[in-house]
Amino acid sequence: MTFTSQTTVPAPAPAADQTDRPLLVAESLVVVRGGHRLLDGVTLTLAPGELVAVVGASGAGKSTLLAALAGLTRLASGSVALVRADGSPNRSPYGAVGLVPQDDILHPDLPLGRTLRHAAGLRLAGGRDVERAAVAEVLRVLDLTDRAGVPVASLSGGQRKRASIAVELLARPSLCLLDEPTSGLDPATARSLVATLRDLADHGAGIAFTTHALNDLEACDRVVVLAPGGRLVYDGAPGLAATRLGVDSLTDLYDRLTDRLTDRLTDPATVSPDRSAAASVIRAEGTRPPRRPPARGTARDAGRQRPSGLRQLVVLTHRAADIVLRNRLTLGILLGSPVAVIAMFVVLFQPGALDPGGHPSGAVMEAYWLAFAGFFFGLTYGLLQVCTEVPILRREHQSGVRDVAYLASKVALLAPLLIVLDTVMLVVLRVLDRLPALDLHTWVSMSLTMGINAVVALFLGLLASASVSSVAQAALALPMLCFPAVLFSGAMVPVPVMTSTGAAMAAAMPDRWAFEAIARHLGVGRLVAADSPYADLGHASYGFYWTVLAATGVVLAASALLMLRRRAR
Repeated sequence: MTFTSQTTVPAPAPAADQTDRPLLVAESLVVVRGGHRLLDGVTLTLAPGELVAVVGASGAGKSTLLAALAGLTRLASGSVALVRADGSPNRSPYGAVGLVPQDDILHPDLPLGRTLRHAAGLRLAGGRDVERAAVAEVLRVLDLTDRAGVPVASLSGGQRKRASIAVELLARPSLCLLDEPTSGLDPATARSLVATLRDLADHGAGIAFTTHALNDLEACDRVVVLAPGGRLVYDGAPGLAATRLGVDSLTDLYDRLTDRLTDRLTDPATVSPDRSAAASVIRAEGTRPPRRPPARGTARDAGRQRPSGLRQLVVLTHRAADIVLRNRLTLGILLGSPVAVIAMFVVLFQPGALDPGGHPSGAVMEAYWLAFAGFFFGLTYGLLQVCTEVPILRREHQSGVRDVAYLASKVALLAPLLIVLDTVMLVVLRVLDRLPALDLHTWVSMSLTMGINAVVALFLGLLASASVSSVAQAALALPMLCFPAVLFSGAMVPVPVMTSTGAAMAAAMPDRWAFEAIARHLGVGRLVAADSPYADLGHASYGFYWTVLAATGVVLAASALLMLRRRAR
């Protein structure tokens, strides 16, 4: 195997007694994106007990390197593998490597302790006692015990960084990668955080982190220097870096990281014997892994497994409810918007609008707006669920959270709420004489129709939310999703007078079938003239309407899941 030439200096030996922990071996990594090489033949190792800093100019590929080591970036060539100290492949790669991104990817409204308990439930198998013990341990290790009851948004910058690290440490990874953990911190807080990383390494974890701050290197065993183009020009002890790189001090490093310097340092003639020896060690350990990144997942010791999908569903649903209940504005909108719509219905429709002899157009409109209300509630409830959590979704997908559990948790929380709200709306309208007296079977059937329609719209909202990148885009998508539902429902323009293309589009609108079913429930067809284009409203059976709505929901749910998986990667 050919290794890229580079300058390497022996680093201090890792902490002892790490034979049961895997070694991360990366060989000749090449990452190409958009025709540009982001990494160019990088070869290195990360052992338990080591603290390694990755430095380089902006755009040199530091974050790309961490993503490649974590198995989150497609490699054009090269390989990443986990092996044990005796050279045997690690049989439990699931979760051996934890990755802490640069951004603080935590729900800001939740207290830190609850955030960690939810994270433990998603990452750890073994029950609540195991989860509580893991949370208590990481809080103690990272000196956050007294901040457990504080909302994440109220933590200081350094505390939020440590909180992000705590999430990954819950599952006790052997190796942990951190992207710019000291970015944005004052010097004292940055020193404290690096000291924490040093302590974690001294207790057996392999730690690698990217940084621009040269002061961060003092506590490190090794420094890895990347030059523009993602070429590795130095891998060794920090104290010898300046000499080997031909600079007076490390403060001059960034000025000298030019393409010309890179070419000189990667010339085969400048390769030190130490680098050749390191290559021999890698070969001797038999690390010719499959040319694919290690399996994605959370970090765990060898005997651990990730929780079941059902357990993840329960935790995610509990967390989603926790977030809603702690955000008064969100809770107010969720509960207040149906109240406002009901009030508008009461003002809009006169009592007895659906009684025999009532105006036919009023009956048609009331049936339609009932259907649209359920559709609108479901759509708006789903529209902000994913786009506001994409960074968290990606991190949890990488840590082994199942996409289907994430999607199902949104439905498990919101679908019952939608059904209750639709039922309350029908009851209030009946009490205020905006709906006629109906038998129990008809009331139950109409509630079921509105509930199914709301859940179908919820799936549409989740699909749209997973398809956009921001809340602003979701807001722009709302009218584009509502407008076709209004135009092609068959209420504003009856289906029989539509063009053939319009009728085909109407057939794909769930709101059209909910409108026709509700018109059947309310007997709208009896109120219109026999030659009216609305005369055939509700001619099909309830079973037909429910089947069409359910089939539409299945298609939208599957599409939402596929889009969710795409966004999570």
